[in-house]
Amino acid sequence: MPVFKSTEMMYEVLGRLWEELLSEKELADKFKEAGIIIKFTIHDPKGEIWLFPQGKVVCGHTEEKPTVEMFLSGDDCHRFWMQELKLPVALATRKIKAKGPINKILKLLPLIRPAYERYPSIASKYNIL
Repeated sequence: MPVFKSTEMMYEVLGRLWEELLSEKELADKFKEAGIIIKFTIHDPKGEIWLFPQGKVVCGHTEEKPTVEMFLSGDDCHRFWMQELKLPVALATRKIKAKGPINKILKLLPLIRPAYERYPSIASKYNIL
C-alpha cells in the first residue's frame, strides 16, 4: 500500500513541507535567487507539485513551463525526505528522474537540508512514518 493514500493527502503533506520551508526568509531568498520553476511529477498517487521563485507552491496542474522537472513515485518521495534514499543513488538508479539543467538542480541542495529536518515531524502528524 502506498505511503500517501490519496493525491489529496500527498498534497497536504508535501505542500505543507514546501510552504513551511519557503516561508523562511533565508530559504525563500535562496530559492528566489536561483530563479527556477520546479515541477515534481509524482505517480502513485498521481499529482504535480510546483515551486515558483517568488515562494509560491502549487499542488496540482498549471500551464507554466518548468525549468527543472523531477519524476518520482510518492513512496520514493517519502523515502527521500526521510533520508532513506539519497539523491545521487536515486538519480543513478532512476528512482528519481530529472529533466533540465543539472547545475540548476544542484543549486537547490541548500534547500534540502532544512526539509530533512522538518519532514519527519510533518509526516508523523499524518501517521506515515
